Amino acid sequence: MKIKDLKDNFDKQIEINGFVDNVRNLQWVQFLIIKDITGSVQVTIEKSDESNSKLVEIVNNLSIGSTVKIKGIVKENSKVKLNGMEIIPEDIIVTSISLNELPINIKDKDAQEIDTRLDYRFLDLRNDFNKNIFIIQSDIVKYFREYLYSLDFLEIHTPKLIGTASESGSEVFEVKYFDRLAYLAQSPQFYKQMAMSSGFEKIFEVGPVFRAENSNTNRHTTEFTGFDVEFSYINSYEDVMDLEENMIKYSLNKINEKHSKILSDMYGSTISLPTKFPRIKLNDLYDELEKRYGYKVDDEEKNDLTREAEKLSYKYSMEEYNSEFLFVTDFPSEKRAFYHMRKDGIPQGYDLIFRGVEITTGAQREHRFDILKEQAKEKGLDKDVEFYLQFFKYGCPPHGGFGIGIDRFTMLLLNLATIKESMFIFRGPNRLNP
Repeated sequence: MKIKDLKDNFDKQIEINGFVDNVRNLQWVQFLIIKDITGSVQVTIEKSDESNSKLVEIVNNLSIGSTVKIKGIVKENSKVKLNGMEIIPEDIIVTSISLNELPINIKDKDAQEIDTRLDYRFLDLRNDFNKNIFIIQSDIVKYFREYLYSLDFLEIHTPKLIGTASESGSEVFEVKYFDRLAYLAQSPQFYKQMAMSSGFEKIFEVGPVFRAENSNTNRHTTEFTGFDVEFSYINSYEDVMDLEENMIKYSLNKINEKHSKILSDMYGSTISLPTKFPRIKLNDLYDELEKRYGYKVDDEEKNDLTREAEKLSYKYSMEEYNSEFLFVTDFPSEKRAFYHMRKDGIPQGYDLIFRGVEITTGAQREHRFDILKEQAKEKGLDKDVEFYLQFFKYGCPPHGGFGIGIDRFTMLLLNLATIKESMFIFRGPNRLNP
């Protein structure tokens, strides 16, 4: 039985499994706090009861972090501060012993630096603050999936060892692959478009993404979990924005229903969704940032969003639209991938900004072989992507898609200081362990 279910089983015999979170060994009584993923409960042992002598001896030798199986009767007790109940045990079975004093303070995550905590991530994750990050993250993905399944999307799984870089020739990890080089996939981009050419029409994938970026910011990592979507027979990139917006709204509304108290109490986060995510052209955004906040950049920097512009875009979006989300469109072609469709020379794509950080690049793809081939050649990639171009020789429907970094999205939703906290195991330029 899980600890969360004990309240429905007062005066019944139960059995629980969990970690020993605390031991108080007093003159006449012993108290254990037992913890599983759903909560904590007090176990009370009266030393004066001779029938408890075996249990008393077990507790005398019990260390914090050990795991136990406890059988007993759960009792309602208003004097017990922890959930108003306790377990009166009949048997305690020690299933594992914690051999030494824990090397980090798992009850106070701020008692040590993040990199020290990451060295002992298997212990660090026992902290409730960290545990709930992944409970919420799991539900984010669950509800993304749920929304797409309701629209008859297929979930696919694409290879992560590939023969050519999926975005450009830079920022890729090379891997020795028998007698030649392979690369770790920067995204499933080529293969999810292949699925469109295959007639799958609507697909998504959740999987690892690799970026050889020697960056040590709070939002970058060399390996993260991507949630990628692609679908066919669209009319414009507006359809792509609409789908992403609706998927995010569906998931966050569900998250709010289930976790609003934890979001607020533990992470200081509240979810407020606008009726519609606002949309603005890149040049218009820069004009607004200059007019409102005096933020000016050189013309050559206006071909993409600077980090400061991302931050200010959040301020602007909240003031103008009361929205934590902002779609930015009309980026110049030099900053967009060759496979983005162009209209009058302008890539038909967007970035989605959430709380001042980019979480998505999405677009309508160029599906016409001759134009796509020319755009690849323009970027100097025509030879590198010959296998990819084959997908478009024999007919391919109009399509588009996007990708969301789950770890970054979680970091922003929960107001975490760094992406290191929102990843089960972090990978960066200086970390390959644990």
